[in-house]
Amino acid sequence: MIEAAMIWNEPNNKSHWDPEVDPDWSLYADMVLRAGGAIRAVNPAVTRVLGGMSPIDPHWVNRMRDHGALDAVDVVAVHGFPLDWNLWPIHAWPDKIAEIEAVVPDKPVWVTEVGVGSFGAEEVQVFGVNRTAELLIGRVPRIYWYSLYDLPQEWGATTRHREAEGSSYYRHFYMGLIREDGTPKPALDDYAKVADRMGLMQWFHFEDPRLDDAVAWMKRLGVRHLRTGLSWADSFRPNAIDWFDRQMEALEPFDVTVTFCFTPEHLGIAPHHSSAVHDPQAFADFCAWMIERYAPAQAALPVARTA
Repeated sequence: MIEAAMIWNEPNNKSHWDPEVDPDWSLYADMVLRAGGAIRAVNPAVTRVLGGMSPIDPHWVNRMRDHGALDAVDVVAVHGFPLDWNLWPIHAWPDKIAEIEAVVPDKPVWVTEVGVGSFGAEEVQVFGVNRTAELLIGRVPRIYWYSLYDLPQEWGATTRHREAEGSSYYRHFYMGLIREDGTPKPALDDYAKVADRMGLMQWFHFEDPRLDDAVAWMKRLGVRHLRTGLSWADSFRPNAIDWFDRQMEALEPFDVTVTFCFTPEHLGIAPHHSSAVHDPQAFADFCAWMIERYAPAQAALPVARTA
């Protein structure tokens, strides 16, 4: 079920990794080395993915190489939202992929988040789905559209300054193909035409009430590949394992890329989900635990004897 494990989410973005705690990303790189080794030790068949970068930055990738982190991953991942947050046009996608391929010619590049919101107009999202499919299907091995559902307004988005970001913040709530009330947007029909080749990225919050409906929608759409997360911070909540088990059992029909991220506040150098930690081995142990539980290595088949 788990085909890949991503080590953190957008580690070069202030919303997800605190540069004041780790200004040169050396602490993050240490976590990647440890987690990558731990995942490989439990199940070498699981593809290890460097946390999807946002912004797309070849200089940051070179920094990861200098720290040795690329030795512990099999794939480099990028995130892009050119019609909502990025300062480049949507037709630049092939150039953005090529920038990263140039600095990691030995590893595939996956697009583990790409999306176009309906904040301004739902017709813009229709265009975005179709143009993204044209530009990326066949160009990279994996693509994950963000997202299936709009983010409910009362939940709040994981970002830096919330409402102070103006419309940039409110766009977070309009990235889904399905509205908060459960009704489909026009772009859903266009996505359905490519769902077997362009997967979905959908975060599920702790005890998310949308899980079963999401699975039903994804089966109906013909989705094969899903990216989601298992939160290290959530693992300390009461009933965490019951929720993780339910989530992963529900997602069994799909090839899942699971993202391990979010620092437990009591383990961070700063008390925040984006902080580096005092003991990076604790994160590696969490990753190993999750792989052992949800993607254990298969026992080797006996070799047939010949006469």
